[in-house]
Amino acid sequence: MFTLVEMKDTIRIPPWKFRKPLKDAISDELRLKFANKVVIDVGLCIALFEITKLEESYIFPGDGASHTGVHFSYIVFRPFMNEVLVGKIRSCSREGVHVSLGFFDDILIPQDVLQHPSRFDEKEQLWVWVFSNEESGETHDLFMDRDEPIRFRVVDGTFVDTTPTCPENEASESEEKDRRVPYSLTGAINEHGLRLLSWWS
Repeated sequence: MFTLVEMKDTIRIPPWKFRKPLKDAISDELRLKFANKVVIDVGLCIALFEITKLEESYIFPGDGASHTGVHFSYIVFRPFMNEVLVGKIRSCSREGVHVSLGFFDDILIPQDVLQHPSRFDEKEQLWVWVFSNEESGETHDLFMDRDEPIRFRVVDGTFVDTTPTCPENEASESEEKDRRVPYSLTGAINEHGLRLLSWWS
């Protein structure tokens, strides 16, 4: 689920932070810049692990700040494909079951990879697994209730570049129309041992 990623960046330190040791000032800037941010094709940055190398610092004409090339390691959330995770059901829609890990909410289990047969209950706004007992021949409706722990397999991860491409005044208008998620996961529960934890206890 978590991995250590080697990264490199040039960090700008403004003059009023020169009183701090350089490494401390750079650590602060790296945390501000990356913590809880998605880096395309890398993952969701969680925490700075260590600074491995500092290059020469430069001050450019007209800018009193220092600019330093930094090599560093960051702890990143990016599950590998087919990894099994446990989250909680955040909500359900016709699209599928939406799951949260607490710190990451953009997980969808599409309706075609739920257990079969399943149906969407419009009144409750929940998915229901219609479980058939082979011995008795009876069927039972097992609801996928909100906040229930669910075990799922990661089957896809999608990155989207959400960098603004239009001027600020136009950006605010298009924001509501096109809210894109920078990083999302797709899960599946259509195999033995997955599904709600309460169903297997």
